[in-house]
Amino acid sequence: MKFTLAQLRYVVAVARYGSVTAAAQALNVSQPSISVAIDHVEEALGQKMFVRQRGSGVALTSFGRRAAAKARQVLGEADELAALGSRDADIGGELVLGCFEDLAPYFAPALMRAFAERCPAVTVVIGDETFETLGRRLADSAVDLGLTYDLGLPGHFKRILLHELRPHALLPAGHVLADKHAVSLAELAAHPLITTDQPHSWQHMLDLFLSRGLSPIARATTSSFELQRSMVANGFGVAVSYTRPYGDRSYDGLPLVCKPLSDPLPMQRIILTHDTRQRLSKAATAFIEVAKAWFAGHDVFTA
Repeated sequence: MKFTLAQLRYVVAVARYGSVTAAAQALNVSQPSISVAIDHVEEALGQKMFVRQRGSGVALTSFGRRAAAKARQVLGEADELAALGSRDADIGGELVLGCFEDLAPYFAPALMRAFAERCPAVTVVIGDETFETLGRRLADSAVDLGLTYDLGLPGHFKRILLHELRPHALLPAGHVLADKHAVSLAELAAHPLITTDQPHSWQHMLDLFLSRGLSPIARATTSSFELQRSMVANGFGVAVSYTRPYGDRSYDGLPLVCKPLSDPLPMQRIILTHDTRQRLSKAATAFIEVAKAWFAGHDVFTA
């Protein structure tokens, strides 16, 4: 049995979203159309690509991961062929960019705008990811490139350096350390520390203190970076961060004080990453070049 490019697109969308319902909504087609496409492609290939999970969408089988990667490659080449007739661009198709959720609001839209000027025929799909979900979705070919910090990634992932950031202290206005030019981890360790609850992020921040022989006072963990900042601004504790939004105010409008750390700590890397076991499309290769040029030409937040 043969299958069409349209059916392949449906299958790839299910792999990307992990759900027939979400894929149908994204493509604006019916769920039965998606299900029929999956059945046709699986029958043609002779193996199951997905395992249906009651109440939690679908998961790719090991064969499904390989097949989805090849399907994305086929679709990318078909889109590039279609783009040959365009006067506006020689690169077409789709690019799926997964962004670590703390970095996404500050860089992804600007990078997408710069990329659209270079490759207007490419459709960019962007999603917020945690450290854990980003690595898994890159390995499953649900994401082409990841914009993230260099934390928690497998060794076979390619890392393209975009920028390096120094950690800084986050303090509430009026804090006893707020008037200092710089603060040390030892000084911060004497105050309640607020961290985010992502394992790689939490462990990395703890390791910074442990590297100096310090045990910080753990006060609270939060589900998001912005909640962490608001907790600090409202006086519940202090924090250490690499990400620094412009404005130095929390969501509820309270001021935050950012101070450099006096300790000689390693810098954190902002990177683009991809699974080296998957073939990069022309769109992904072009996005890497655009991102490198964008970061080289812009000042990025510093403490």
